[in-house]
Amino acid sequence: MTTIKRVPIAPLLALFCLLVLPGQTAEAEPGDVVLKRFSPSLGDFAPATFPHWIHIMQYKCPACHDALFKMKAGSNRISMRDILAGKFCGKCHNGKIAFASTFTTCNRCHRK
Repeated sequence: MTTIKRVPIAPLLALFCLLVLPGQTAEAEPGDVVLKRFSPSLGDFAPATFPHWIHIMQYKCPACHDALFKMKAGSNRISMRDILAGKFCGKCHNGKIAFASTFTTCNRCHRK
């Protein structure tokens, strides 16, 4: 008798969204965190939207909190300079662990 292994659907759905829809723009979904900007020089450039729900499907809280991000909303002043230097999101989004945060992948995080 052959047994069929069940595959969790949520991680597959998240992977589909990341691979198939990377250039799509969308409003924040439930479970997303829209990061407030602190640089007025950015004009109408969309703030970054962090899909927290995708990350919690793959990692446990201590993977990011408090080593990379403080748990209190608004207490992390994140800049692209920091991310490109491997801090905050850039710790994983370096092209090795996850897609690289570069100036050619802006719309993966900055969505209108």
